[in-house]
Amino acid sequence: MAQQWNMKTFMKGASILTISAIIVKILGAVYRVPFQNLVGDKGFYIYQQVYPFIGIFIIWTSYGFAVAVSKLLAGSKSPGESKAMMRIAFIYLLFISVTFFIILMRFAPFFAEAMGDPQLVTLLRVGAYIVLIMPALAVLKGAFQSEGQMIPVAVSNVGEQASRVAVILIGTWLVVSRGGSLYKAGEMAMWGAVVGEAAGVLILAFYFRHEFKGTFEKVKVWVVVKELTIVSLSVSASSLILLLFQLVDSFTVYNTLLATGLTENAAMALKGVYDRGQPLVQMGILIASTLALAIVPLIAHHAVKKSGRDAVPFVRVTYRTAFLFGWGATVGLVLVLPYVNEMLFETQSGSFALIIFSLQIFWLSLILPITAILQGAGKIKIPTLLLISGVIIKVIANGYFVPLYGITGAAIAGNLAFVVITIGLIIYFKKVWSIQLAPIRFYGWLLVATLLMVIIVYPWMLIGDAVIFVRYSPRISASLIALTSAAIGATSFLYVILKSRIMSEKEWYLLPFGKRLAILQLRLSKRKGE
Repeated sequence: MAQQWNMKTFMKGASILTISAIIVKILGAVYRVPFQNLVGDKGFYIYQQVYPFIGIFIIWTSYGFAVAVSKLLAGSKSPGESKAMMRIAFIYLLFISVTFFIILMRFAPFFAEAMGDPQLVTLLRVGAYIVLIMPALAVLKGAFQSEGQMIPVAVSNVGEQASRVAVILIGTWLVVSRGGSLYKAGEMAMWGAVVGEAAGVLILAFYFRHEFKGTFEKVKVWVVVKELTIVSLSVSASSLILLLFQLVDSFTVYNTLLATGLTENAAMALKGVYDRGQPLVQMGILIASTLALAIVPLIAHHAVKKSGRDAVPFVRVTYRTAFLFGWGATVGLVLVLPYVNEMLFETQSGSFALIIFSLQIFWLSLILPITAILQGAGKIKIPTLLLISGVIIKVIANGYFVPLYGITGAAIAGNLAFVVITIGLIIYFKKVWSIQLAPIRFYGWLLVATLLMVIIVYPWMLIGDAVIFVRYSPRISASLIALTSAAIGATSFLYVILKSRIMSEKEWYLLPFGKRLAILQLRLSKRKGE
């Protein structure tokens, strides 16, 4: 009975975390649009150059380490052992944080020079303060998650991101309105990240009720440290991949653009245009990343039963949903991207490069859930090695393609690396689960849905551009075309998917928030019967 209650509580907690993760991811992607509008492409370049440094550490510690701490504490045999593990985890993470802080503060000039822009030093040093907050954040999150108390973690996640976004946007507006430099605006954005993480710790501390009294049982320090390191890196590897690719771009794209003969301002602006792709991809992979978060506990729970056969329905539905929505989002965005570009960022600059960049949505939509499925089944070594190999490919491909094609070359390099990772993951996945993930019929109807979307949306955009919205200003016209095209495209695509029933109502019900689609599909099926 206790186990049933625990599983029920755990799944309820996973749902709460999923909802908070969606809010956090939406906030994380959306704030970049008004920020770019405030500071322009050059200001956006400044922020995006530095953000990967702190973003990588935030994801590794607040997500990866939190999961690792949670796993350790969940397996502890007594309160004394749990306290000892928490103390070791905190001290270990504090050591790592202080080390990273010293490195960032001391070598900020070196990193800035390596990126080709010495003025980034101050931003790097401000960002360094974030790492000092992470030990408390990671250990507190892990402690709550180990007990199935997901509400404090969810509230902390949302509060952290909301505080960060508020400080970034209000602070940036104040700097820009008072005539401050773009580097000062970027510095304010970094302080926003620091304030956000601090807010997350304060929220968790408010919920925390444990008294650190009593004895600490003896625990093997090296065993705890080893477990924390391996689990935190493997768990956060797939979430880190996009940030690692951004870090590669920070060191290579701007420098290479300068080497091709562009002026500093032109190279900065062009890199800023390229960075417009980040929020577009983040929104595009929202469903895939949500699936990845929700599927791990399900797979982990069912993989231990009957040689993992109970996990197969969840595996299949996760793959099909990820493929379905990843493909739909990619094709849909590629169709309307020039208009979306102008709607969000004021101009259509770099639309072709951003179209290539946006293809990453499809690959990431497969990489994130497949990695999560393998992780849930305890298979973490090969996926991690594949992700590392992808970063190496990205470095090499950037060196080849960026001198030839500029920012389009960087987008091509990213896709090439993601293709290799995706193929490698699917091959390994098939060795773990030798099952058919989707029938031929699934791909056939997906092609039909895609063709219908293109046939309907493309003429509508041409007519809208030439006739319907011609009287409005360019940005309003682009916004109306983008929004109406997205609505028409999504409706036509979903209509074919639901009418063809390539996913059953039972499969929709397995997904977070899939109930509405199941009901809609039933209604369409009834009409067909009538």
